[in-house]
Amino acid sequence: MTEPILEFEDVNIKYRTRGDSDVHAVNNASFTIGEHEYFGLVGESGCGKSTIADSVVGGLDDNGEVVSGKIKFKGKEIQDFSEKQFNKEIRWKEISVIPQSSMNSLDPVMKLSDQAIEMAKYHTDLSKREAVDRLRELFDVVGIPESRIHNYPHQFSGGMQQRTIIAFSLFLQPSLIIADEPTTALDVIMQDQILDYINALKDDWDVSMLMITHDISIVFENCDTMAVMHGGQMAESGSVVDVFDRPRHPYSILLQNAFPDIRYPDRELAVIEGHPPQLTEVPDYCTFADRCPWATAECYDGAPEPVDVGGGDDHRAWCVHADEMETLAAEHLSTSRNATNILEEAHE
Repeated sequence: MTEPILEFEDVNIKYRTRGDSDVHAVNNASFTIGEHEYFGLVGESGCGKSTIADSVVGGLDDNGEVVSGKIKFKGKEIQDFSEKQFNKEIRWKEISVIPQSSMNSLDPVMKLSDQAIEMAKYHTDLSKREAVDRLRELFDVVGIPESRIHNYPHQFSGGMQQRTIIAFSLFLQPSLIIADEPTTALDVIMQDQILDYINALKDDWDVSMLMITHDISIVFENCDTMAVMHGGQMAESGSVVDVFDRPRHPYSILLQNAFPDIRYPDRELAVIEGHPPQLTEVPDYCTFADRCPWATAECYDGAPEPVDVGGGDDHRAWCVHADEMETLAAEHLSTSRNATNILEEAHE
């Protein structure tokens, strides 16, 4: 295990509302990202993934608040940083973001070269020429002709805009990049190209990544470790191989088996019935219990604690039935792909 670059320790995040009840978006979230590690965070919309990302860079809405727990970046607690501290010590310089909507992230009335100069002005000692030269180099990294650095964002396609955001995310040579659904608005061919560029960064840059997505297959193909979330709670975490080959949380199992597999075209896909709960109170139960085919009364008796489930040292599941889940869900796992074999085939 490398030295941790980002640590979440029992973090709770809520949003205040105008009504009587707050929204408890994240509850007792814990995970660690090591140096030069790609970490995937998976879950359906509304489970708390983007809230976690926003909390890392001080980007929560005005009504959002980290109410307890610790967020550590390179060993230093940052959950109580002021806006000034985030701007001075964290944003872009140490942690940058690749958002899902590139059009909303690029200034439509400024040339891209001018946006690079503006970034350099507030965060570095680079001259205007040096800033433009750095952007030119980064355009080459993401496969955009260097001659396009003086264009406006509207002159680029959606895929080129997203590659431009990747270039800007590398501009200040950060230690951690947060990719929040980076391919959502792109067609499947461009999605593949963007993921190729993101993967190439791992070999050529000394950078870690937090990749947030609802698509478990993207995490499996691009990350080293991962965590699965449901209803504001952690469900499972570990290496992608452990979570894929030996899932121990019902949501992980059903989510994995809800995706089609070309190797098993006749396999019946799993269906996750129901909807996530409205978290107007701190959940003192497993938030997946109402949707879980294996739920028992014990699942409603307190929020689940992490259980070590074997395999890798850090493979954990937040489920009271984790130790017996392999047997309980045998019918769902019988035709699952073996992650280790697929990884070996991919590298042949």
